[in-house]
Amino acid sequence: MSDIRYPIGKFEWPAEVTAAQREHYIQTIEALPGQIRAAVAKAAPNQLDRPYREGGWSIRQMVHHIPDSHMNSYIRFKLALTENEPTIKPYDEAACAELSDSRAPVEVSLDLLDALHRRWVILLRGMTDADYERAFRHPEIGLVKLKANLALYDWHSRHHLALIEYAASLA
Repeated sequence: MSDIRYPIGKFEWPAEVTAAQREHYIQTIEALPGQIRAAVAKAAPNQLDRPYREGGWSIRQMVHHIPDSHMNSYIRFKLALTENEPTIKPYDEAACAELSDSRAPVEVSLDLLDALHRRWVILLRGMTDADYERAFRHPEIGLVKLKANLALYDWHSRHHLALIEYAASLA
């Protein structure tokens, strides 16, 4: 692994997303809560608060970050499905990772992730091809189609799972 910050590589926006790819991405999102639970279970209690690298987040911070990020994405999907290219508000992920709730027991966010992903998958599987062409405006990125955002969250899911698995494997 050349850069531990990106164990599966950096995200690249896809030129196109097929229906088969969308289903694969949805399967990733559907499986993530169980995979995160399994990865966290492999960590010793003293590993939860130790950063996986200097300047990196701990397992606990990542477990709390994932539903924060995925809740934002879920809401962005709903906004794009109900409004015409809404402009979304980005948030400071690093600052959120330092708030008091980032020190809560990991079970709190694991439970939240379970419920959120069940609901998100229902939404994703109910969307039409035309729905996936809808978009939102990100002030820093520009116009983001929902099919591309789905690809981003497939990557985001696999990225943080790999980081948590790596952190849990450290002695």
